[in-house]
Amino acid sequence: MSGRRRLDWLGLTPEPERELPTAVAALRASSRTAPPGRPRGRTPEELAAAERRRVERLILRGSRHSWLRYLAEVTDLVTGVATGSHSGDPAAALLAGEVVLDHHRMLIGLPGPGYGRTAAARTALESAVRALRTQTHAPAPIPLPTPTPTRTGGSR
Repeated sequence: MSGRRRLDWLGLTPEPERELPTAVAALRASSRTAPPGRPRGRTPEELAAAERRRVERLILRGSRHSWLRYLAEVTDLVTGVATGSHSGDPAAALLAGEVVLDHHRMLIGLPGPGYGRTAAARTALESAVRALRTQTHAPAPIPLPTPTPTRTGGSR
């Protein structure tokens, strides 16, 4: 194996990088216990900026493994809010859950074991997202119509 770092995991989608920091900061701020090394009493803006820096470090210096570990943390926060075992903003949990679930579903297109390793998280997130949609009264996404096959060229 070459000494080059695999970067295919970075090309999945920009949504986690854009949307997770604010949602995760809101979940961490409203949780009953502050995560280690994260003092209470910081403003929502400070928490979001710290979470943004963490995501940036993971993307610039991390690995697929460290990124999936971070998403596992987010999954724990989301499922905790959905089941009621952790306090938190259901809307922030729903947003974070949908973003991570979409990310995990896209792993099927990448080489390696990422899709298989996230199977349990996908199942937990699907259940959590359903529960959170009910709590927040958010509508389910509208399914796209199935394309109908069309004939092109050839004889009739």
